[in-house]
Amino acid sequence: MDKNELNEARTNPDFLNYLEETRVKSMEEQNISAMYETLDSMLVLGLDEEKINKLYEQILKTAFENVEKIVNENKKLNLVDDNLLYVRAFYEHAIEKWSYDNYDGAKELFFVLANIIEDELLEKGLNVLIIALNDKISVDEFYETKVDFDKNSEHEQYGYFMVDFNFDTDTYLEENKELLTEQYSKLQHLLDA
Repeated sequence: MDKNELNEARTNPDFLNYLEETRVKSMEEQNISAMYETLDSMLVLGLDEEKINKLYEQILKTAFENVEKIVNENKKLNLVDDNLLYVRAFYEHAIEKWSYDNYDGAKELFFVLANIIEDELLEKGLNVLIIALNDKISVDEFYETKVDFDKNSEHEQYGYFMVDFNFDTDTYLEENKELLTEQYSKLQHLLDA
């Protein structure tokens, strides 16, 4: 959207009413797909921050409740349909913690996520992030120095996640195998709970 289209959307009462009705209905129904669609629109348009925050809180609540149900059934999450959005919410929450320098909180979330997903590329990416968090690298520094922006576009289903780096992931994980094993051992209690 260009600036004129954005301004038109921001000032179109019919569209704003539709967006608000969708926000309220999606939250009541705990429809994560509609919630994310609404959230993304509200963010692009720069709408009411309080409503955005409430919607994001409901997304997290819905995602965490559904992830718990899936994990309690001894299943893993794939990157399809609502499961992709549950993983996205979990991931974004970890990134949020990381952005506030809560390295341990982010590392714990990435660790849990790495152990409840069924996707090798994302799992490897999460393990790279666990190593970075152990080294207390800021999210901005990591993003600017380690993420390969050219390769990211090749993996459309991974658009929400950092999975392409400017180094060989397998080699990096092998070089940091001991550290990762140590971190997994320290964090294992999170899965045993």
